[in-house]
Amino acid sequence: MNRLRVLFLCTANSARSQLAEALFRQLSRGRADVFSAGTQPAAAVHPTAKAVLEEKFQIDAAALQPKHLNQFVGEQFDYIITVCDRAAEACPVFPGDPERIHWSYADPAAVEPGTAQRLAFEKVASGLTGRMRIWMALPAVKNRLDEDEGDSRRSV
Repeated sequence: MNRLRVLFLCTANSARSQLAEALFRQLSRGRADVFSAGTQPAAAVHPTAKAVLEEKFQIDAAALQPKHLNQFVGEQFDYIITVCDRAAEACPVFPGDPERIHWSYADPAAVEPGTAQRLAFEKVASGLTGRMRIWMALPAVKNRLDEDEGDSRRSV
């Protein structure tokens, strides 16, 4: 069976979907192909998103960069997960009819810079982590991740 493929979408691909991509990559322990994109990508990943990933989750965020949704149109995904309402409304049709999931989060970058903004980023990251853990425990997802882990062990 092919590896699980997941695409996280938001508008700017600078905060929520970047957090989701990095967190799922870590939680899945590399057993899935995970990507993120935006309908109107920003020029760079928000520095607070990178800081939260690095300081709170020990994830190297240096390579993260915003990508446009068009880069992935035509690719096959098992799941398309939108993390903002505007992206959910603008999401195109993908081949193979992947399952669509919507997790609505307010944009932490819209919060006034400073302590409140940092807390907003941490709250989104923690919320995503919790939802991912529950989602990853669902048999359809868990079995796919476990299959990839078994395939990795057999090929070593």
